[in-house]
Amino acid sequence: MRNIPSVDLNDFISNDVNRKKSFVKKIGKAYNEIGFVALKGHFLNNEDIKEVYRSIKEFFDLPDDIKSKYELEGFDGQRGYTSFGKEHAKGKKQGDLKEFWHFGQYLDDDEYSKFNYPKNQLVEELPKFNDIGKKVFRSLEKTAIYVLRAISLYLDLEEDHFDKYVKKGNSILRPIHYPPIKTKPKGAERAAAHGDINLITLLMGAHGRGLQVLTNDGEWIDAIAKEDEIVINVGDMLSRYTNNKLKSTVHKVINPPKELWKKSRYSIPFFLHPIGTMSLNVLDSCIDEKNPKKYEDITAHEFLIQRLKDIGVL
Repeated sequence: MRNIPSVDLNDFISNDVNRKKSFVKKIGKAYNEIGFVALKGHFLNNEDIKEVYRSIKEFFDLPDDIKSKYELEGFDGQRGYTSFGKEHAKGKKQGDLKEFWHFGQYLDDDEYSKFNYPKNQLVEELPKFNDIGKKVFRSLEKTAIYVLRAISLYLDLEEDHFDKYVKKGNSILRPIHYPPIKTKPKGAERAAAHGDINLITLLMGAHGRGLQVLTNDGEWIDAIAKEDEIVINVGDMLSRYTNNKLKSTVHKVINPPKELWKKSRYSIPFFLHPIGTMSLNVLDSCIDEKNPKKYEDITAHEFLIQRLKDIGVL
């Protein structure tokens, strides 16, 4: 059975030059060819993983009237709760079969207005939910920065090229609940085929079948990580920035077989976004006669707003 490539971040952060070079080559090749890897050696520990799953289950088990207190409108809806079926894939009318929560960037009070980010919603009923969300957000952000450093070297950029754009970027940790399916869905999936908006996505909870990736030859393959791995894929911002040298691959979460309809599914993607002022203008080094510039100039914020409207969130 085909699966996505696997890499170990310990190779990149080791003091062994050859291991580091090998990691850069492997991850660059994977992102050039399929846009997905499974990564071990990340900065999450097992206790935090167990705690975050316990906490998100507690939250999604709350009555709808309590959860709805935390659902905001417009751009503020990038924090807090989004109810079942509200979001849909670009070009689709049917809402995805999911509800979710957004933890956003953690800043000093005066920085929220500076960067124009909404503040995080605190769930008063579940203090542990707030605490573990912050801890997991920071662990995945740290992992993501190292992955971007490897990508920078693959693109012949300075290793810290992305650091200044992402360390206070508009990133989002999104715990998702796919509730039990009660009747046969009419044209809806748990998450319809789509590409991610951001630079890179780090996904917890891809240890069983469900997530599928579309290969270059048009085949859907399962993206399954081992217990100690997370899945990391290229988003549309990074694909655009590199003139498609790194691929933002279409993926989806399929509905389970009927015998598993009564079972909930949980997953936790971390969407690494840059600061809104980052230019997504195509890198000059990714343009040549065979690969002319494919995209118009745009900032990260302009692109984000455009795409949020496409998927029905704004």
